[in-house]
Amino acid sequence: MKLRTRAESKHKLSQTLRSWLPILRADISSLKETLDEISKENPFIEINSGNEITAANSYKKQRVEYRKNALSNEIEAMQTTKKSFYDVLFEQIEPPLFLTKKSQKIAYAIIDNLNPNGYFDTDIKQFAKDINEKIEDIETVRKRFKYLEPRGVGAVDLMESFMFQLHHQDLEDGINRCAKMIIEDFENIEKYKNEPYFSDAVRVIKRFHYPPAIEFLHERVQIIPDIFIENKNSRLTVSLNDSYYPTIDIELGGIDTKFDFVKEKIKEAKSLVDALEMRKATLTKIALMIVDYQYDFFMGGAIKPMKLDDLATDLERHHSTISRAIANKYLSCERGIFPIKSFFATALGKDKETSNREIKEFIKEVIKNEDKKKPLSDNKILQKVEEKFGIKIGRRTVTKYRMQANIASSSQRKKLYLLQ
Repeated sequence: MKLRTRAESKHKLSQTLRSWLPILRADISSLKETLDEISKENPFIEINSGNEITAANSYKKQRVEYRKNALSNEIEAMQTTKKSFYDVLFEQIEPPLFLTKKSQKIAYAIIDNLNPNGYFDTDIKQFAKDINEKIEDIETVRKRFKYLEPRGVGAVDLMESFMFQLHHQDLEDGINRCAKMIIEDFENIEKYKNEPYFSDAVRVIKRFHYPPAIEFLHERVQIIPDIFIENKNSRLTVSLNDSYYPTIDIELGGIDTKFDFVKEKIKEAKSLVDALEMRKATLTKIALMIVDYQYDFFMGGAIKPMKLDDLATDLERHHSTISRAIANKYLSCERGIFPIKSFFATALGKDKETSNREIKEFIKEVIKNEDKKKPLSDNKILQKVEEKFGIKIGRRTVTKYRMQANIASSSQRKKLYLLQ
């Protein structure tokens, strides 16, 4: 009898776990779709969408000062479907601009390899091997991107993006020539100040988008957070975005539950309910641990070093389970909305008290306040980092952190400051 009970319990648990992992992996916006897929062969399960308006109102309470009036607009954006950067581009890959199947295939592959700023910064030799096409054919197709919206997309760098955008301008010949001359020799923009059309040309260039995908870079504000952290009189509270969660109803409709088929399907339905509750419980535990580890951050301080393994050990879960749990999940607090994975930072320095996230934020702040006439080189930034934190890191690390923040090099920043 005991053996049978243990076997039934183990079977139920394994069935719940099978459902739990894909449910845990899904982000909150695709959770209903995941539940629909799991339950599609069960006629007794009905999945209902969460109350999205209530969730938006709940999010609305999480006001932060620096977002000001923009927050209400962002909440509206959360409730409406907006085409993504990549959707907009995919819709434009059609004749007559991309007439053949081959040109369309190359164009789609280029879009897949654009970075979030809209630049094609991929190693073209490797890219050509990956899609089994000639480099010259790829370049022929890529050059056609200058006709697409948003303007400047598909360029390899800022200067080519400006050339793409210049193509759309209806300018006098003199202004057009001067603008082209400035863009091609942007390093030495000052030497053209005495050109007759210089002011007109610069005025045109200043209207260009840089980066070309700038209007799409804030799509993340449409993301619905899974977790809310509130600071109430210096006491942090954790809550899930319950109102956005789908609900699972078991609808029998008067069917006799004695049939084995019905019993099995009811068991599957209950396991699915249990799996959804396990997702909530797991994320709540993770949120509580993050608050415990990163208390200083939620009180206005910096992110502290924290490893995924630390959380896995404390929660007695496998590293891969925690990794699944935090993938594509977001947390909302007074300081904004953050990917949960951003709270896991590498420790640097001898004392292991400085996190790489803290250094990244410092680098952004240094660049924000730099002398616009003499932007800081990565070596100069490195010196400031080492002075501030008393640690030794390489210049390449500073360069990597700067690039991860989508910040241009000192020479490029100087050009952009001149335009401003």
